[in-house]
Parts: sequence; C-alpha cells; structure tokens
Amino acid sequence: MRIAIAGATGNIGSLTAAALERAGHHVVPISRSLGVDLTTGAGLDDALAGVEAVVDATNHTGTEQSETVAYFGTTSRTLLAAEEKAGVRHHVVLSIVGVDAVDGNAHYAGKREQERLASEGPVPWTIVRATQFHDFAAMVASWTEQDGVAPIAPLLVQPIAPADVADVLAEVAAGEPQGRYRDVAGPETQDLVDMARRTHAARGQDIRLVPTWSGLFGPSMAGNVLLPGEGARLAPTTFDTWLAQQGEG
Repeated sequence: MRIAIAGATGNIGSLTAAALERAGHHVVPISRSLGVDLTTGAGLDDALAGVEAVVDATNHTGTEQSETVAYFGTTSRTLLAAEEKAGVRHHVVLSIVGVDAVDGNAHYAGKREQERLASEGPVPWTIVRATQFHDFAAMVASWTEQDGVAPIAPLLVQPIAPADVADVLAEVAAGEPQGRYRDVAGPETQDLVDMARRTHAARGQDIRLVPTWSGLFGPSMAGNVLLPGEGARLAPTTFDTWLAQQGEG
C-alpha cells in the first residue's frame, strides 16, 4: 500500500514509517521540513496522490489551550479535505488514553478537537489512543526542574514503548477503518514519580523530585484517569526493559 504519515520526521512518525517499510509498504512522508505544510496545505495535494491511507502522528508543543486547539483544528481540517479530494480511504489518528477525562490541559484539548474532526469528517477513520511513553516521566521532570529540584505529579500511568505504538499504527493503517480502536498501553502500571527517579538514576542524573498536584498536572489526572480501559491491547516492552537501555552508550 501507499501510506502517508503526517508528522513523519517526529519520534512516532519516523518509527511508524520504519514499521510500514518493513512490512513492504510505500511510505510518503508529510512534514513541513520536507515541503508539505499542513497549516496552509502547501504541497499536500501532490503528496497524497495515489495514497490509500494516512497516519496523523503530528504533535504540537504549545501550552496555550486556544492556540493548541486552533493548531490541531487547522491541520486536521486541511489534511482531511485534501484526503477527501485525493480519494484516501483510511485516516488514522494517534491520540491519548484518557483524553476526554482531563480538563484544563492544552494538549488534551487539542487532541480532543483532532479526534472530533476525524470522527465527523469525510474520510473513514480509526482513532488509536495510547498511554504515555516510557520517557514521559523524565521529560516532565525536565520541564519543571530548577537548581536540581523538580516538582512532579504522582500520576498513575501504564507506559508504552514508542516502537510498540508505531507497530500498532502501522498494522491499523494497512487494515480497514475501525472507528474508535481499543486503548493501547504498556504491560505494567507505574507511578510517575518512581519512573522519573529510576530514569534519573539510570542516566546518572541527581535531581530531587517533589511530588505535587500544584504543578503542570492537577488532580483531574489522578487515580485511574490515564490508565487503559477494558479490553486494552497491551504491548510487550516493559519499563524495566527500556530503563536498562538508558545507561548504555
């Protein structure tokens, strides 16, 4: 199949491209750095010529909710309109487990808009919600760390390896549209503070963690909110396996 990946130069996009190519598919990368702009549509019609499926693995790092919602809204509308014009038969969106249960988070609000537009759009779709990645805890700590101290929320998560997410996206994209796909998660539940502590230790970093709900993530994300639902697809790679690789090299 000829399958396009929006956000092809990102972490998940590049891994999904590799997974699709291993399976014998032809990958069309869509990225601003490659001359295709999803906010304006520049280069998009040419990129989608002959494409049967599109994986939307785009990301946005803005922290303002209105800006993030506008970004995902614009790029989704542009992409879906071009897909309809090109005759694309399957639109796959990578989203987040628990995305509709969290208020006040800009990124989650943007992803909800992305999901809404896909599910109400003109192209048959599949939405794949995945849990946080294995490096999420250390990444969150790096956002808040000052002078060796990092506030971090004691979130309960079930982290997944990015390569495992990519394998699922590649499999889904090559198949028929399924609507809302079952949640995708790693094999084990973890505490975010403990994950960050262990990651820092493996990397030889000395950072004091301060568990708190007054930082980036509030109590609306506490409890089981970020955990996969019933019937979830559990990927094989454990956090311990990923952690063992952090001190290498």
